Amino acid sequence: MANRKLGRTTDIRMSMLKNLTTDLIWHEKIETTEARAKEVKSIADSLIALAVKEKDNFDEVEVKVVKDKLDSKGNKETELVKSKNGKEFLKVVKEEKTEKRQKDKPSRLNARRKMIRKLNKVKDSEGNKIDLTDKLFNELATKYQSRVGGYTQIIKKGPRRGDSAETVILKLI
Repeated sequence: MANRKLGRTTDIRMSMLKNLTTDLIWHEKIETTEARAKEVKSIADSLIALAVKEKDNFDEVEVKVVKDKLDSKGNKETELVKSKNGKEFLKVVKEEKTEKRQKDKPSRLNARRKMIRKLNKVKDSEGNKIDLTDKLFNELATKYQSRVGGYTQIIKKGPRRGDSAETVILKLI
């Protein structure tokens, strides 16, 4: 995966690159050192290229879904039912619907798993999960489908004040 050792042990280096790649895909722009940026650039470019390649590789499938029936206020509807031994209890009313969902073909599923391996799970400020693989497939792949490579750009910013390390801004074009 990585060519540069970046002064870290393997597990710490891999974790750091995974974090930086996740931040780049999520925020589309990060500020880091030049050596780290070059490593993250190669990982991010390969993920985006994979997303562009597998973008439309899925089938639309109708799936039967059993859900709780909700009233106008959004609460679950219940009905009074008698059990075998004569006791009464409330039972939630269920309804069956058919929904259209995307079913990945094997190569797209493999691509999704590769992406998950290189990215961390992310939650927004409200605590909702954000699916970065969906962002790669739906947003970024459609944005870059006409390009062949070169999805990221490194802009030099200058030396850092504390240790004079060359800082850069890595962003998606």
